Amino acid sequence: MSSQPSTIQNQSTDFIPYGRQSITPEDIAAVTRVLSSNYLTQGPAIAQFEAALAQSCGAAHAVAVSSATSALHLACLALGVSPGDWVWTSPISFVASANCALYCGAQIDFVDIDPKTYNLSIDALTQKLTVAQKNNTLPKVIIPVHLAGQSCDMAAIHELSKTYGFRVIEDASHAIGGQYQDQPVGACQYSDLTVFSFHPVKIITTGEGGAVLTQSAALAEKVQELRMHGITRDARKMQAYNATDNPPPPWYYEQRHYDHPALGINARMTDIQAALGSSQLTRLSAMIVRRHQIAETYTTAFAPYADQITCPWQLPESYSAYHLYIIRLKNATEAYHRTFFESLRAANIGVNLHYIPIYRHPYYQQHYGYNGVDFPKAECYYREAISLPMFYGLTDEQQARVIETVCDLVKRLN
Repeated sequence: MSSQPSTIQNQSTDFIPYGRQSITPEDIAAVTRVLSSNYLTQGPAIAQFEAALAQSCGAAHAVAVSSATSALHLACLALGVSPGDWVWTSPISFVASANCALYCGAQIDFVDIDPKTYNLSIDALTQKLTVAQKNNTLPKVIIPVHLAGQSCDMAAIHELSKTYGFRVIEDASHAIGGQYQDQPVGACQYSDLTVFSFHPVKIITTGEGGAVLTQSAALAEKVQELRMHGITRDARKMQAYNATDNPPPPWYYEQRHYDHPALGINARMTDIQAALGSSQLTRLSAMIVRRHQIAETYTTAFAPYADQITCPWQLPESYSAYHLYIIRLKNATEAYHRTFFESLRAANIGVNLHYIPIYRHPYYQQHYGYNGVDFPKAECYYREAISLPMFYGLTDEQQARVIETVCDLVKRLN
């Protein structure tokens, strides 16, 4: 799930973005070593990054890919999502969380959000599943989205999956370094697969890139094949070259492109990206600690304005990765919300809105015609939400300027 940084023309040197990467000399050295090696892609740096990522997250398997969008697509393919299936996800997410189902020819629907966590609502999900069971339209897969880095209530979703028979893909694009029930996000304790994003505005970056994590060897193997066109070079899986017992010629194992056993995509990560990811991963814990410090400073500063600003609420079982710090302007009108947002931008503070509900986008309106009335909590969130700057390199001085500007606006506009 990739969220693009805001494009603001003529940014001044004191512009504070909502997010940005942190690159160290060690990161540069790691990339340089790969550039001087024999492999720029499909080399050893990929396996090294995957092993480090799996160990960090407590997963048995990690498969590095070109983006979180491709990771979601591959995860759906690995679970057999196909035409006639239903996939459900949260409307408050980047469009990739829903597009992945459409790529497979499936139908997509949304589950309203929880008004406190902004993640998929367990109550709304339960109600929707009850109706779907009666209508014979139960989903094959549900994709809970860990918005802003906070895990959904995965135990509750898992219990529902046992009752209604759906599979689970965690869209944890925001949540590497987070925890749920004292387990790392990515351990797939209550899911089949977990997806991460390594876009530059995310917690760690590979430039572009993503990963699929799982405890299932079979699913990991499937994703590995699908990320490379569906090609396999595993001799055990190759069909006989002919009907005789003669072994196939040597090139048969090198160039199976014309006779691959499954239809996949090209979603490989390069060794250049993987080297950067491995280097970044060594600082993950420090990055999360710093993000929590920034979040606590914001929350403390806005406490006197609790009647006008809602700060992020944390599920007790969850330890957020704090990819985003989202405030809500209580009972904001559309005009007030827009004025507040534009005033912060005018002050060179690159706030953003994560996200416009997916069903509101033109493609989804034109092809599916979803009605916002069906998702009242998502609509209310959309009227009130603003993402403030949150990134590892945010200085105390920059944050102080953000806080001062927000507080001044609250006093002035009210």
